[in-house]
Amino acid sequence: MLLGRSSMVISLPKNWLKLNELKKGDAVSYAIQRDRSLVVYPCATKKIINKEITHRIAKNEDCYLITQKIIGSFLAGYSGITLISENIYSILQMKAIRKIAMRLYMRIMESNPKGVYLQTIADDSKASLEQAIQRMYMISRSMCEDVFVSLKNNNLDLAKAVFSLDDDVDHFSFLILRLLRNAAQKPALANEFRIDPLDCMDHQTLIYRIEHASDYSADIARHIVMLAGTKQKIPNDVLSIMVIAGNEACELYIKAVNAFFSKDVPFAVDIMKRHTYIEKLDNEIASKAFVGRQKKAELVCAICSIRDSIKRIADTAANIAEIAVNRAFKITD
Repeated sequence: MLLGRSSMVISLPKNWLKLNELKKGDAVSYAIQRDRSLVVYPCATKKIINKEITHRIAKNEDCYLITQKIIGSFLAGYSGITLISENIYSILQMKAIRKIAMRLYMRIMESNPKGVYLQTIADDSKASLEQAIQRMYMISRSMCEDVFVSLKNNNLDLAKAVFSLDDDVDHFSFLILRLLRNAAQKPALANEFRIDPLDCMDHQTLIYRIEHASDYSADIARHIVMLAGTKQKIPNDVLSIMVIAGNEACELYIKAVNAFFSKDVPFAVDIMKRHTYIEKLDNEIASKAFVGRQKKAELVCAICSIRDSIKRIADTAANIAEIAVNRAFKITD
């Protein structure tokens, strides 16, 4: 319908208004989609309905399966998770439930020998996606930088500190993935985060890559601690190249994340080209590590694992840089 000289008016379906408990005078919002269509949704002030789910747990159900049920439900956006056992929970099952609850920002609100009720602590509507990603990345970055300082100086305390931070990265990873999955399904939430469905995919891939970089740094730290326990040291000629390669990989990782947010294509492409330098250093490590005097199995294992983790951090940086290039050419109208 025409309103005034230039504006057009459309009516909202009665069933939709009833479903969203809207009445005359209530405000609604809209978002312009990539295909130029409009999505109309109730304002964020509308009461949020928390989703609940119940899982039946078999008598001898594997702890890993229980954990995955909880993780899957959390990422799907459920605020309350009830676990009902066919029998009394075993000690291992309860330990697994408590452990994953802590990692997912969930709290055990009710518990008895045959039933557990978990509830999320975080409020999705009040969470800051950008802030959560930045905090996760800063922890991951510090792990990456510090682990190569530890490797160079054989700093056992620093290696242990790096290893302990991996759990903090996992905490943020689960929370952010939950937010992204919810945003992909709820236009109102996506609008608050200022992202569209394609952004959700790109950010989800970024989160996975940041988590991987943290895992590789933690694995290097674990081998530093292991070598200290066996009183073995990496030969100096091998160690020096490892440190150079590690610092280069770490620098590429930091620059790749910056390229992701800045959408700087030349910068991202340069990162992908520099990735070949890590391969050259990796070949140098291999040529020096396995010649000369025979080494013990623990030392050989540690060298191989650290070498592989360095390569994987560099691969992670190249993957993030590739996403940055793709994001730069995203269609916006």
